[in-house]
Amino acid sequence: MNVTDFMREAFPNVKLEPGLFYSWDIGMRFELGGKWTNEDDEKYPDSPYLNRCYQRTITLFEALHNPEDDLFIVIDVYDYKNGKNIKRQLVNFPRYVEKSFVNKIKHQKIRYPYSEGAEEDTYDIHRFSLKCKRNDFKYKALLKAICNHDMGVRPAIYHPVYFINIHKRTIFHVYDDRGCDLLATAPEAIRKIYETYNNWILDYDRAEIDQVFA
Repeated sequence: MNVTDFMREAFPNVKLEPGLFYSWDIGMRFELGGKWTNEDDEKYPDSPYLNRCYQRTITLFEALHNPEDDLFIVIDVYDYKNGKNIKRQLVNFPRYVEKSFVNKIKHQKIRYPYSEGAEEDTYDIHRFSLKCKRNDFKYKALLKAICNHDMGVRPAIYHPVYFINIHKRTIFHVYDDRGCDLLATAPEAIRKIYETYNNWILDYDRAEIDQVFA
């Protein structure tokens, strides 16, 4: 089974893209970094703001993904410049996965239409995916790099990264330091996380989330 087949079967009509929470009925949106008390608090690697973001992200990831679960890691590289953005695409994977898994990385080119009114008709996404287990890659370092996206802190990953749990049938997406989305095919698959980390749920979407688990 590849990523496309899994998504078609488990999450029909869901497109892997930021804002996943609003594309599916069962899910949660968590606040990660929260508010900082100083304007410059987030600008250095060990700041309270970023440490809070790292801690919540890793905690949620470990609570959702058991070591024995089969996962897909998906990195989408958006190509608006005829391949120029793809030259260093594999830099994102090898630094975080065991060497024996690098040869197992799959590549798929997906063509999407631009929104109405854009100059070009289509754009390409180069999707790189790897099937593995939680401890086959340096997930803590990878999650931190995702959180560093907009912080001016290195290392950082600027492409969307999705963690798909084949066993639990969930999708976990940290969109940046502000928050992350968690989708599931059934409420019971993520009810324990809803109950345990309820105070991290984004208040803006809390009412809608509470209805799912009522």
